[in-house]
Amino acid sequence: MYQLYIANKNYSSWSLRPWVLLHTLDIAFEERFVPFLQPDNFMAFRAFSPSGKVPCLVDGEQVVWDSLAIIEYLYEQEPRVWPESLAARSWARCASAEMHSGFTSLREECTMNVGVLVRMKQISVALQRDLDRVDELWTQGLQRFGGPFLAGERFTAVDAFFAPVVFRVRSYQLPLSDLASAYVARILQMPAMQSWEKAALVEPYREAAHEAELQTIGQVLADHRQPL
Repeated sequence: MYQLYIANKNYSSWSLRPWVLLHTLDIAFEERFVPFLQPDNFMAFRAFSPSGKVPCLVDGEQVVWDSLAIIEYLYEQEPRVWPESLAARSWARCASAEMHSGFTSLREECTMNVGVLVRMKQISVALQRDLDRVDELWTQGLQRFGGPFLAGERFTAVDAFFAPVVFRVRSYQLPLSDLASAYVARILQMPAMQSWEKAALVEPYREAAHEAELQTIGQVLADHRQPL
């Protein structure tokens, strides 16, 4: 059985990607939760991950790190990971790779924090550019492949790659088109996303740097996490 090493569900956007895909596709795996406990967790995570980062997938003697590499490894054994048609699969891979390596302002200004609701002080030009591109990609996928998911009728890896953005959109009340906003609502209602959120809200951890970022970017209107 696969073993998937992840960190805090409230913060770890990279961990969410393979986790939500495995859950949604009903692929059996064992979750190995290793929380962020200090500002630099590199050495602690090196015990299971060559990069010192999460997520990390272990399959017998095979160790696969990095979320994109994990997705491709799973695809070799589970074709359901990507869309069936070449056109949809090619588009989904491009969109996922763009998410994997881009959207810097969205990542830096709106770090994933599942349990909070924030009123942002402002939306920077760079952040708005990222939001416009997210909206463009989502609209393109939904219209071209017919929905309800980004590459067609099934949840696939491209939806998993954008799942952290879905939480970010809600947490920071980020403006999107009606079509993209409807997609956000649809993904938030998925059992796997609700399960992740439920676990995130009861985690007995706070990471100082992530919490400080909230105060920099705006005003916390609500914090739904279990009090420490």
